[in-house]
Amino acid sequence: MSDKLRAYLFLHFCVFLWGFTAILGKLISLNALPLVWWRVLLCSLTLWLVLPKVQLRTIPRPVFWQMLGVGMLVGLHWLCFYGAIKLSNASVAVTTMATTSFFSALAEPWLLRQRIKWFELGLGILILPGMALVVGNIDWNMRLGFAVGVLGALLAAIFTSLNKRILDKNPPPPLAMSFVELFGGLVVTSIVLPFSLWQTPELPFLPQDWDWLWMFILAWVCTLLPYYLTLRAMRHISAFATNLTINLEPVYGVLLAGLFFREDKELAPGFYLGVGIILLAVFSHPFLKKLVEKQNRVEEQG
Repeated sequence: MSDKLRAYLFLHFCVFLWGFTAILGKLISLNALPLVWWRVLLCSLTLWLVLPKVQLRTIPRPVFWQMLGVGMLVGLHWLCFYGAIKLSNASVAVTTMATTSFFSALAEPWLLRQRIKWFELGLGILILPGMALVVGNIDWNMRLGFAVGVLGALLAAIFTSLNKRILDKNPPPPLAMSFVELFGGLVVTSIVLPFSLWQTPELPFLPQDWDWLWMFILAWVCTLLPYYLTLRAMRHISAFATNLTINLEPVYGVLLAGLFFREDKELAPGFYLGVGIILLAVFSHPFLKKLVEKQNRVEEQG
């Protein structure tokens, strides 16, 4: 099995796990900010216990600060994602993440100083009508949640591209990189958490009853494992290909939301058409990329 194929398999497994994050976010009774704070706290503590500390000492200081900054963007992305769930519902929140490919087609070339690839931009645009069909007729009382979710997708495109830049130059060990970035998420949420608690003292801060179980599943199964595997996968595939594959998350998320919460009691034909468009874009990318690269080689030789 080639490294690239293994990377895609890892990534598809991660996307399946991420499909449960919106469900867990809905089940946990906490508001978005305390939820994300507990999530990154549990992840950071767990990694600190299992991480060989010598790996941290091998990371150059500039790279360490870059990863910490990326982690802060990750934390803001999660705040937007769970804020979108609380402001709308799980289906709308996961579906907004499909715009990540469109943003990534622009962000990755800009941040990595590459030319914009026309076929990646086209696939990113192709995702948008698929996303619209999956979400169906959105209740515009949820438009604030929709907008917050799209902002989260923009942040995801940026931090994924920044991670790719770090991994392409001198990749740190995936476990150490996961710790530093998740700790960065803990830093940014810890900065804003006191203001949230002061403004809404009536909302719970500590997880209640079953919240603890859902929180540990969210942290260990749906965060630590896929985060580590995604960083390994990105050594062999681009940031755009990563985000394009992650567009399958809305498919899993909406199906699971319908199953657990009856948010979609009956899936209209448009839903399946939207799923088909997303699948077409995701699975056609490797073939289009190979075709374009082959054509470029022919032109260079000619």
